[in-house]
Amino acid sequence: MRVFGINFDTGFTSAGTTTREPFDPAVVGREMRVIRDELRCDAVRITGGDRDRLETAARLAAEAGLEVWYCPFTNGLSQDGLLDFLVDSAGRAEKLRRAGAEVVFLTGSEISLFTSGFLPGDTFTERAALLSDPQRFRAALPALPAAVNAFLGRAVAAVRAEFSGRIGYASLPFEGVDWTPFDIVATDAGYRDDQNADRLAGGLRALTAHGRPAAVTEFGCGSFHGAAALASRGDAVVDWDGDARPVRFNRTVDRDEREQAAYLRDLLDVFDGAGIDAAFVYTFARYDLPHDADSAERDFDRASFGIVRVNAAGGTGTARPGLPWEPKAAFHALAEYGRGRAG
Repeated sequence: MRVFGINFDTGFTSAGTTTREPFDPAVVGREMRVIRDELRCDAVRITGGDRDRLETAARLAAEAGLEVWYCPFTNGLSQDGLLDFLVDSAGRAEKLRRAGAEVVFLTGSEISLFTSGFLPGDTFTERAALLSDPQRFRAALPALPAAVNAFLGRAVAAVRAEFSGRIGYASLPFEGVDWTPFDIVATDAGYRDDQNADRLAGGLRALTAHGRPAAVTEFGCGSFHGAAALASRGDAVVDWDGDARPVRFNRTVDRDEREQAAYLRDLLDVFDGAGIDAAFVYTFARYDLPHDADSAERDFDRASFGIVRVNAAGGTGTARPGLPWEPKAAFHALAEYGRGRAG
């Protein structure tokens, strides 16, 4: 692979809050240097629903020497609202590119689920419910690709008027994206689980068959025994309240950081062998799923896809004073992988 990367969440917006609180640029800057100098990543995919945070994190990533994949990941916007967000973000990304950074711009992520007007339902929760209702989901699918591609066609044209670098989109397989206007083919569905393991190779061949660089923009699993089998469904072991905060585990969840580490290393080798140009681990940190050292019942980091363990009590960690987290086994496994590439 040309690019070994990792996702970096600046705050996914939901229920009036975000998944990254607080957002401290000084901490973000240090985290970007850790990603470059310790993990030896080539790039970082920066996601979130706040325009200023995206721009700040992108600038700090570029200053750390990372290739920036600038990816608005919004929730609850109309299609016109998303288009406005993308155009504004593209202008900010272009300023960074003109200053000398290597920047790829993604015209959103999983828009059919998180933006109104593509699938039935007024909210993400209502639209996501379709995925567990096969009959309703099949009924909605025939009209989806045309709607998605009509929007993406508008978005690419508007973004190209602002941004002169390479453009992609972080897709879902059922969206049926027409990749003709894009420079990069990308999918958020890079997860291997107990339901798709026999189909992953075929999906990767389809991804690389478009004559463009192909990227897996998300793959990972939680830090508990059995997380690899669930993969992207891993945070379903947690019940959430109406404010998008974790409340309790709904099943027995035993910490197993080695399973997460092995899963990530194995899939990196799979993607490398499949001719993938860029792969992005999901994710550096989940600030909304912190580790509580004083309460096993509230140690929500077990469900976190993060490769660092965020301290529930805040404050500083011991491994890297001034940063509010500790590295997990996956962090060390990825650092070893990065050193091997660099060496």
